[in-house]
Amino acid sequence: MVRSDARENRARILAAAREAFAADGATSMNQVAQRAGVGAGTLYRNFPTREALVLAVYQDEVERIIGTVPDLLAELSPLEALRQWTTGLVEAMRKKHGLGDALSPDAHEAINEQTYGPVVAAIREMLDAGRGDGSIRPDADPADFLQLTAALWRATPGPGDRSPRMLALILDGLRAQPQR
Repeated sequence: MVRSDARENRARILAAAREAFAADGATSMNQVAQRAGVGAGTLYRNFPTREALVLAVYQDEVERIIGTVPDLLAELSPLEALRQWTTGLVEAMRKKHGLGDALSPDAHEAINEQTYGPVVAAIREMLDAGRGDGSIRPDADPADFLQLTAALWRATPGPGDRSPRMLALILDGLRAQPQR
């Protein structure tokens, strides 16, 4: 059983690291510890290496995004839930590029292996809901959807951000077609 103060320290470290790495991928461990209000020993006890911290931040973000699926489906139509969820995923993946500077190629591979299945499962849940209500075509594949949306987080953010229009096109392609 982890003490509550240890859980709180870990959560503060992850939050501070998420913000710091998003702003500057070269942020040092000491800067993260200062930002979190913990000592270096506490930081290193929780995350023995910088890469371990970066991986934990990324994993935490993916888990947070995946965890939104049930609430989105409870509040919205499956296509709108998928739109909002994907928009959140795009924002997280754009931040990941700042985190990515701190990861070795092996760590990139490890995080992709750890997160691919849960992300595809979250997409499948939304596609299944849409198939169930007839709004999403029966042949929609979650892995295909994920691969298509990878282009969205590579679109330049800002006033000319094309990702919302691109996502609309992808979602239009998922819509169930009337029987002819």
